[in-house]
Amino acid sequence: MMRVARRQIASVLVAAACVASALLFVVRAQTIPDTLPAELSDHDFWGLVTDFSEPDGFFRSDNLVSNERSYQEPIPELKGHALPNGVYLGVGPDQNFTYITSLKPRLSFIVDIRRQNLVQHLFYKALVEMSTDRVDFLAHLFSRPKPDDLDTTAALADMFDAYADVDPSDTMFQKTLADVQKWLTGTHGFTLTPEDVHGLEYVGRAFFSEGPSLRYSFPTPRLARVFPTYADLMVADDGNGTNYSYLASEANFSALRDVEKRNLIVPIVGDFAGDKALRAVGRYITAHGGVANYVYTSNVEQYLFNPDQYKRYYASVGTLPLAAQSTFIRSYFDRGFYYPPGVITPDLHSTQQLDPVQGLLKAFAAGRIASYNDVVARTP
Repeated sequence: MMRVARRQIASVLVAAACVASALLFVVRAQTIPDTLPAELSDHDFWGLVTDFSEPDGFFRSDNLVSNERSYQEPIPELKGHALPNGVYLGVGPDQNFTYITSLKPRLSFIVDIRRQNLVQHLFYKALVEMSTDRVDFLAHLFSRPKPDDLDTTAALADMFDAYADVDPSDTMFQKTLADVQKWLTGTHGFTLTPEDVHGLEYVGRAFFSEGPSLRYSFPTPRLARVFPTYADLMVADDGNGTNYSYLASEANFSALRDVEKRNLIVPIVGDFAGDKALRAVGRYITAHGGVANYVYTSNVEQYLFNPDQYKRYYASVGTLPLAAQSTFIRSYFDRGFYYPPGVITPDLHSTQQLDPVQGLLKAFAAGRIASYNDVVARTP
């Protein structure tokens, strides 16, 4: 009993120190001058990627495409949380681009346990920078020749329909892959490992094979229809008819291209429960007078309560420079694989939760966070 009590006391003290650290960083963030970069040199960008990253980790899915149909729904509310020195932290593939182009943070870090996710972001980075517009981007992404009658004034859904009717070209795929590698290593001077080069081919071939129909898991599993396609996610909206995706308009795509060209989306290999990546990002933001404005976690927290990785994660979050507007963006699959009446294929229903970062840290310090259910119960 005495040992249990001591462990409980130690956990409370760690949690309290976590929150105290967070509050200290808030004070520091208010006193350190804002020197967040308007752009990063190729050298500095690659230095952050290399220096902040942890060793490659494991996740059970490739996660080439998001499985969150509801990812745009909180964007109108999130716009009201923006800070002039706000920085975005995210996880996973390109749904981050939609948050970034909509919320306009000064700088963004994508922290994911898989190096393959970093490689996928490099693949996107090259394609976005090399493409003149959305039609050109989709042609290279899918390795499909541009349809003769398709131009940038077409509706986004029509663009996807047009490319779905075009056969992929292996010649175009090989050229695009070579151009991507040359762009990253030649134009930018990034040092790619042989495994990275193989990863670029894997990402490219997935889009080559599936086109607009690429889903969360690849190759296509038995329950593939549960997951939205890449096209589904791009033409989705916020629930009120507004599509915020980075391909929704030429203006949105141009904004993404501008951010990528200025090297302001920095992919990092990092375990949320690790002891390096998140803390290194936090130190950088603090040193430049920034604030961790948005922390998009997808549903990663779900995997951190096995058994107690969440304690290390929230301790690391507590070292980020925070403000009252600092907000978790969480994806919660509230029904699992749900079968609506009369439907053969189940629905994987997601909902997005917004949670004040400081509020969750205080709940954690008070001992009110001991399970994933405690986390998702904080918001309706």
